Amino acid sequence: MTALAQTRRPPNFVFILIDDFGWRDTGYNGSTYYETPNIDKLARSGMIFTDGYSASPVCSPTRSAIMTGKYPARLHITSHLQGASNRFHFTKVLQPNARLALPLEEVTIADALRERGYKSACIGKWHLGTKGFLPTDQGFDVAHAGDEAGSPNSFFFPQWQKKIPLDGKPGDYLTDRLTTLAVDFIAANKERPFYLYLPHFATHTPIEGKPEKVKKYDAKSDPSQPQNYGEYAAMIESVDESVGRVVAALRDNGLLSNTLIFFTADNGGLTSREWKNRPVTSNLPLRVGKGHVYEGGIRVPTLASWEGVIKAGSTCGEPVLSVDYAPTMAELAGARLPRVDGVSIAKLLRGGSLGVRDVFWHYPHYSPQLGRPAAAMRRGDFKLILFFEDDRVELYNLKDDIGELRDLATTDPRRAAAMKKRLVAWLSETKAQLPVVNAKYDPAREREAGEPMGPVTAK
Repeated sequence: MTALAQTRRPPNFVFILIDDFGWRDTGYNGSTYYETPNIDKLARSGMIFTDGYSASPVCSPTRSAIMTGKYPARLHITSHLQGASNRFHFTKVLQPNARLALPLEEVTIADALRERGYKSACIGKWHLGTKGFLPTDQGFDVAHAGDEAGSPNSFFFPQWQKKIPLDGKPGDYLTDRLTTLAVDFIAANKERPFYLYLPHFATHTPIEGKPEKVKKYDAKSDPSQPQNYGEYAAMIESVDESVGRVVAALRDNGLLSNTLIFFTADNGGLTSREWKNRPVTSNLPLRVGKGHVYEGGIRVPTLASWEGVIKAGSTCGEPVLSVDYAPTMAELAGARLPRVDGVSIAKLLRGGSLGVRDVFWHYPHYSPQLGRPAAAMRRGDFKLILFFEDDRVELYNLKDDIGELRDLATTDPRRAAAMKKRLVAWLSETKAQLPVVNAKYDPAREREAGEPMGPVTAK
């Protein structure tokens, strides 16, 4: 066990995952419209990862990476479950059929921690399979609300029961109900090591906040600003209140000094017009959002807090990815995971460095947000994107161009070629499923379905 884990007992882990939550959707990272005092306080109490990433620009693949420490490409879980089959028959390439569930033979972090005496709970969105592939089939002792559903039909009870298997009282708000169950789990297990996985359905569609909060944000909304949607802001405030309640429960039960809290998102904020024909949020200065392998789709708010262990107010600029959390928790708990793609970031939590490493993304699908099939890698400050439709690459220096507006592929061809070679090799190593050329490509039908989004510049 590492020095970081030398506490009076194995550390507890609380993993808070927000759905479709943009990199700029918090006060600590520059939003002046959304109010996130509890998330901001959590950021001040620990470490902000400025370059925190989801493993995918959509939800299910990222969740599989969090569970296993493996890249979605290796797991063949590369799309959200409802988009895993080939729905488009007129596009330039045919996307592969991804898996519809996390295989039972995969060892999850809950499996590994169980061997160390941990009690584990999954409270919220699962989206990694239906009956036979639920959280309790994958190492969790307790599970609430999680099945194959990617979103509720409503955030209010009893309407949410049409899709979400969770009880409640009339008028209950789903984010609040999940938080109450999480707080109860903490209190019930304060005498033993535990792993609380709290994957909220918020802030996924339907965009539906509490009326009194919506009214408050509508009153201060400025249409000239990129973030101006009161209903979404209200959802964020409820998420923020959830974070405050979970931290308070840990404090009230004397657990903050022995609990590592992770806070992150499954993909970037929703900036397409698929909800009521308007963008939900803005990720500016990042390019576009959910469904794209540009930074707006994969760079997400990422925090770690552990009282007395992680230096308060610290910042880390090294890339951290969804695949890194499972090996980190396993190391700190003295647990074992089989081969993983991620690395333990325990050294980063101590203020150290992992050095330059290659990190990868693989999204061989057409997203509802008009993203195109692509893979990407980052090495140091540079990021390469390979588009499968035409084998075209784009290269960006994120240090100088976080908005990915200046493609360097033609001005720095040697770097682009070297990174493309490494990316292609990684795709082969992971046995990634690739799109294939479509002999029945119909450009007219593709135009009817919608054109890809172009560059987005900051206002």
